[in-house]
Amino acid sequence: MKVISYLSDLMIPFLLFYVIGYGLLEKRDIYGDFLDGAKDGLKTVAGICPTLIGLMTAVGVLRESGFLDFLGEVLGKVTGAVGLPPELVPLTVVRMFSSSAATGLLIDIFKEFGTESATGLMAAIVLSSTESVFYCMSVYFGSVKVEKTRYTLAGALLATAAGVAAAVWIVGVMV
Repeated sequence: MKVISYLSDLMIPFLLFYVIGYGLLEKRDIYGDFLDGAKDGLKTVAGICPTLIGLMTAVGVLRESGFLDFLGEVLGKVTGAVGLPPELVPLTVVRMFSSSAATGLLIDIFKEFGTESATGLMAAIVLSSTESVFYCMSVYFGSVKVEKTRYTLAGALLATAAGVAAAVWIVGVMV
């Protein structure tokens, strides 16, 4: 186990020296290439910044307005029948938009129910087995200007449903 830890500590310096060595062997302007990449990265960040601000604002408004709690109560009647507690509905919805906001909700669930409770375990599994679908689609597709996403959204929502179902099943087996 110590060998793996040692190798992982050396991986980033190795990659840096490899890239610099390869650039020197190819007689490239390594620093110029780095600056060009940084410039392109800043252009990408500036291009997706409005999308990020919009997503974060929308999640904040939904959370502070109490709509997520209302949604949890309404949908919780349906989800409770399949084993998903109503308290996890807002977490599941917010997770599709923002990982950081979902982490905040997860901490609230941990404070209320505890980390060892069935609800806490299920929340942790939901958070770790799902993805921030709309955030990723808007950022990644927006940065390369993809307009037709084909089956991405349907596949991502299906994967999210599978992650939530797995959380319900795993906690049902464990507890």
